[in-house]
Amino acid sequence: MPPDFPDTRTDAEIYSVMKAGHSSALGILYDRHSAFVYGIAMKTLGNPQEAEDLLQDVFLSLTRTNSFDPKRGSLKTYLAVLTRSRSIDRIRSRNSSVSFLARLKPTTPEATPNTPFEEVFRNEQSEEVQSALAQLSEAEQHLLQLAYYDGLSQSEIATRLNLPLGTVKTRTRRSLLKLRQILSEFL
Repeated sequence: MPPDFPDTRTDAEIYSVMKAGHSSALGILYDRHSAFVYGIAMKTLGNPQEAEDLLQDVFLSLTRTNSFDPKRGSLKTYLAVLTRSRSIDRIRSRNSSVSFLARLKPTTPEATPNTPFEEVFRNEQSEEVQSALAQLSEAEQHLLQLAYYDGLSQSEIATRLNLPLGTVKTRTRRSLLKLRQILSEFL
């Protein structure tokens, strides 16, 4: 920046000096307008880090392109439109990325083909669990069935069996400990 370049010049004059190769002119424009640009980015994006990134992008593009024409409007208006446009682009990009990833995920989990070894192992485990469950009392079996096979919460089990919630929790815990002990004997 020329030493006799006062900070009181208009944005258009400072922009022209910046385009002429004086990088310190960008600092003046940044000081004048960065809070304004950041505010727009923050309101639109709602993320401080993304707003900061966009702030840098906007001022970087100001130095790289010749799209600002001082005859057509003020620099502040140009920066506002550019910031808003780039913010919307980022939101669209973010949404399309999420949409793309959602399309990649299958809606239902695909069954993975099991090897014969895996099938035998799973069948043996199932037989061991069934055998261990058979060693529990009928009340313990019923409680575990409601919790793990029917998927009821402990509150729902308490309501269904007309028992206090604390009793259901205690009995479930005892039944699981007993089942664990029986299964540990199989291993």
